[in-house]
Amino acid sequence: MSHTRDKSASHDDAADGRSYRRRVTHAHARKIEFADFVRRALDDARTARAWSGTEVSRRTGVSRQTINRWVRGDWSSDPEAARVVSFCEGLGLDPAGAFAALGWDRTGPARRRPETPPMDPDVEALLRRLVDPGVSDLEKFHIRETVRYLAYRPILPNNTRDPDKQAG
Repeated sequence: MSHTRDKSASHDDAADGRSYRRRVTHAHARKIEFADFVRRALDDARTARAWSGTEVSRRTGVSRQTINRWVRGDWSSDPEAARVVSFCEGLGLDPAGAFAALGWDRTGPARRRPETPPMDPDVEALLRRLVDPGVSDLEKFHIRETVRYLAYRPILPNNTRDPDKQAG
């Protein structure tokens, strides 16, 4: 009798043009594609910015546990759109790539990205050195460590310098 039930369930699925096996495969394929997207984003963050998993989590606002589940494809319902957007924006990525990997249709009006403020010439020079193949890995490490130190040290109060003295 259960054999008959299996046949009718299979027949019902086939009647609407879909099979159970196909739906499972599609869901699995989405997980694999999204996991690949997240893995590439993490690899880029590690190589280009020397960010650890903890640093990625801190900058994106998405927990390490969630990111690790995404990489493993270990989720039963779709990731929250807000978390996906936060992850992408924290890494400077367009969320549309993640949405495409997840098979989400985001054909609605595109969100306007805020204009990027002009880059300080000294920061541009540092960024050029970080991607220059002629600069040693040790030098790049020191640049990153110095920038990291400056970025996260306490902000100095404005009244610490004598206004008559100029820096430099």
